[in-house]
Amino acid sequence: MEYTREELLEAKRQIDSTLHKTEKVIETFEARENPRRYRSQITLARRRAEAFAIAVRLIERELAEKE
Repeated sequence: MEYTREELLEAKRQIDSTLHKTEKVIETFEARENPRRYRSQITLARRRAEAFAIAVRLIERELAEKE
């Protein structure tokens, strides 16, 4: 499926925003008094952050090919 440059830029903007929020969630959990208690939430958030980072890199690659 082909996406327009505008669609890719908007998708990247949305994913960047969600990635930023996810990174803040990780920081919040790690700063709590007993972060081990939140280990599963931290692991899930880290995995999501990595998935979002991959998505951003793929979108950037697609955008570079369109130039």
